[in-house]
Amino acid sequence: MKSEWKAVYKVIPDERDLIEDTLKQMCDQERCCLVVTTGGTGPAPRDVTPEATEAVCDRMMPGYGEQMRAISLKHVPTAVLSRQTAGLRGKSLIMNLPGKPKAIRETIDEVFASVPACVQLLEGPYLETNDAVVKAFRPAGLIRSSKPAAP
Repeated sequence: MKSEWKAVYKVIPDERDLIEDTLKQMCDQERCCLVVTTGGTGPAPRDVTPEATEAVCDRMMPGYGEQMRAISLKHVPTAVLSRQTAGLRGKSLIMNLPGKPKAIRETIDEVFASVPACVQLLEGPYLETNDAVVKAFRPAGLIRSSKPAAP
């Protein structure tokens, strides 16, 4: 079975109010189960994405930021400057990724393994992955059988 989904893209400037409003719109109106931001996670004065994310989330998911930094530290010592984070707003998972394409690829490939289980626990859709790219990890209670239900 294929996971049905539609990508929604937004490109906005690094302005906290605009980031907060856009995150709310994507979670509340667009009903995105996963919202991924890129950039704005460093120590520069304009880097306000983590603060905007924290402001709109009901609960934070610090494990994602910890894992992303650990992955990046394998590649660059400046990963300690990153303030990547993730949080939950309603039934949406919001993840702040780094801004550089190489760093995005390095972190998302490894971190994404847990995203389908998180989305499922939030009562979102059952996300399937291409195992050749990333194999989703699900605890036994979250694995859906591929066999059709008995009549």
